[in-house]
Amino acid sequence: MLPAPLAQDRVDWVDYAKGWCIILVVMMHSTLGVEDALGQESWLHGFIAWARPFRMPDFFLVAGLFLSRTIDRPWRDFLDRKVLHFAYFYLLWTVIQGVPKLLFSGDARLDVASGLAFALIEPFGTLWFIYLLPVFFVVTKRLRRVPAQAVLIVACALQIANIETGSTVIDEFAGRFIYCFAGYAFAPQIFAFADAARAKAGKTIALLFLWGAANGLAVRFGYAALPGVSLILGFAGAGAVVAFSALLAQARILPALRWLGGRSIVVYLAFAMPMAAIRLALLRSGLIEDPGTMALIVAAGAIVVPLGLQRLVTGGQFSFLFERPAAFRLKGRLSTNDDTAQAGPSPPPVRIARSSMAPRLDKRTRLTPIVGEAGPARLTEARGGHDPHHAFHRSG
Repeated sequence: MLPAPLAQDRVDWVDYAKGWCIILVVMMHSTLGVEDALGQESWLHGFIAWARPFRMPDFFLVAGLFLSRTIDRPWRDFLDRKVLHFAYFYLLWTVIQGVPKLLFSGDARLDVASGLAFALIEPFGTLWFIYLLPVFFVVTKRLRRVPAQAVLIVACALQIANIETGSTVIDEFAGRFIYCFAGYAFAPQIFAFADAARAKAGKTIALLFLWGAANGLAVRFGYAALPGVSLILGFAGAGAVVAFSALLAQARILPALRWLGGRSIVVYLAFAMPMAAIRLALLRSGLIEDPGTMALIVAAGAIVVPLGLQRLVTGGQFSFLFERPAAFRLKGRLSTNDDTAQAGPSPPPVRIARSSMAPRLDKRTRLTPIVGEAGPARLTEARGGHDPHHAFHRSG
């Protein structure tokens, strides 16, 4: 089941980080959709732009943190947990989101079928993250015996190259793989960094203010999307989210944010349709004229509705919306010979001394999958390039 209940063996700040990120993602889509519909910018536009450099890097960094727990498992287990799991939800929600949108656009049934088929090679709308994450996992497993430093150098070069082919899979892989792999390779350092942030709260808060100002200046003066600069800002912002989340977890404030982070995939899968419906209802009602206020209401509804839907269907005949049925799980394990065919365990990721958080990374640790925003929006916002799904992302 997707939204596992919060338990003491969960890493608290990770859920806080996911909670922040899913809010930023939904706010981005809601704000851009409202602004596009009204033909004017809102007072939220500056905040959305400020969060752009780190919104996705943090998601991918967190996605790679616990990959070391499964990367050396037999391929059958790995594919079930890291590929089939995401493939099921991607295909299911592509149909749920795609069929109504394609039908309402006036397409014939054959066009709808071809559109859904095309989604097998070109991710549909906001579901690109669900599509691409297992690709990252499989590539990382295949590269696990390659020195981590070599992979990091190539991944950095791909990100700096600012590749634009028009293919979401290729372009987003080049631009995002570095963050996911870094989360895997530097997991011990990241947990140690979170511990250090907690231990020196005063210094951490001061550095967070400095980072926020520097990030804002880079965005304001147009430097944030430059090759190399975007990479630095991505890692700096991801580090800031980790540090801020660690402080929140230590202070035990905003528990609802942690709760939301533990269910971020539920929101991600189902927020697009209620977002569009609420926006349309507000626009037609004319009750709210301020774009920023409207965007906030749309974002709040787009977060609450999926959580309510998940609670409504849990344990019922529609639980398959957020829980992968047994029929879509691989049964059994590879044989001993297949296990040994992996040519031994992979070389360890880049490591430093184990932090006090490290004992939590044992077999009991539970982490729900990560979610994120639409990749094509990144192409338009950060690169200034063509957005192949512009209409979808701006309309929800």
